[in-house]
Amino acid sequence: MAEPLPPGIAEIAADAEEIHPDVALVERARAGDSSAFEQLVRQYDRQIFRVAQHITQNREDAEDITQDAFFKAFQKLDQFQGNSKFSTWLVRIAVNESLMRLRKRKTSKTVSMDQDVQTDEGSIPRDFAEWRPNPEQLYGQSELSDILRKTIQGLPPGFRTVFTLRDIENLSTEETAEALGLSVPAVKSRLLRARLQLRERLSRYFRQKKDGNS
Repeated sequence: MAEPLPPGIAEIAADAEEIHPDVALVERARAGDSSAFEQLVRQYDRQIFRVAQHITQNREDAEDITQDAFFKAFQKLDQFQGNSKFSTWLVRIAVNESLMRLRKRKTSKTVSMDQDVQTDEGSIPRDFAEWRPNPEQLYGQSELSDILRKTIQGLPPGFRTVFTLRDIENLSTEETAEALGLSVPAVKSRLLRARLQLRERLSRYFRQKKDGNS
């Protein structure tokens, strides 16, 4: 009869044996249980759609990409090693599909840091000004979130993708790096530059609005 493990060791062993629910669903799907994969689709289809829409800025493309991403994920289930979250692995597939769609479209415009961003209110010139609120605070307000959404569209795709995953989808820095195939320092650098660009553009927008109302 095996002797019981010491308390600390027993807890570690129990944690090691615990399987994440997503991994259990993947294993069932690999074994041919289609309902398990359907459950994964239901869990993550909205997140994948949001990621695709933020990157492509096009609803129809996002719908197609969501379908393609899940289809490829299903085809590549054997390649999922379980070393990361299933959601992170899935987001990476969606990001790759979205970037591929942008390249194929050949209409994706890389907006220079010196180029104005276009909104329904007109263009917003780059002009750094003191600005108190940060984008995260503004995003929670409906009117301002719409302005922020339009301003995000003016970010270069590389910055927009990092900002979307990190600040909108709330992936960790490490998960964002893994999803995009970047290093953690690269993600931090792009995120900082994205936030600074948003701050500059929004500050200019609000200053114009304030001057117009004064």
